[in-house]
Amino acid sequence: MSTPEEQPSLDDALARARAAAKDISAALDEDQEPESDEPLGWQPIWKRPRKSKSKAAKKQELRKQRRRLQDAGSAAAQSRRPRSRQNRIGNAAARRDARALSRVRHSTAWLW
Repeated sequence: MSTPEEQPSLDDALARARAAAKDISAALDEDQEPESDEPLGWQPIWKRPRKSKSKAAKKQELRKQRRRLQDAGSAAAQSRRPRSRQNRIGNAAARRDARALSRVRHSTAWLW
């Protein structure tokens, strides 16, 4: 254990703590509000300053977005491949058979 002579006095410790508190608060204040002329680093979106857009800028952005969506839709339509004729015939025949079977199954006529 330390002897009473080795321990610093309470007044010295209090003075050091107050000096450190000033340094800490100055350092924290520095980080909160950067100067307007210095470039901003990465910041989370909720801390970024809001920039109001003009009506023309908003319309331009919406135009770009609409064009992008239209392009995506047409690209999806172009990527579809037409089915082969044989495949279509097979499906049509299967549908006809299923329809005929369904008619027979649901009909009220007795088959003797």
